[in-house]
Amino acid sequence: MPNIKSSIQSVKTDAERRAKNVAVKSTVKTAFRKVNDAVKAGNAEEAKSFLSAACKKIDKAAADNIFHKNTAARRKSRLANKVNALSK
Repeated sequence: MPNIKSSIQSVKTDAERRAKNVAVKSTVKTAFRKVNDAVKAGNAEEAKSFLSAACKKIDKAAADNIFHKNTAARRKSRLANKVNALSK
């Protein structure tokens, strides 16, 4: 544990930031899983609705710098490819 006041505050804010990031990443993973489950089940309409929700969550995470913008784009692209392959 640090003795310097600014370091103590830094540890506290780091913990808060980490907790927020973990929560957001968890919601993104859940949205990703919902799309994948809908694709595996063969539900094209359900997959499309889950895809739009997942893209929104991924975009918000990228806007908050939880994901790099290229990581967000890659994840959205992979989900979209799966959904598009299902509708063909």
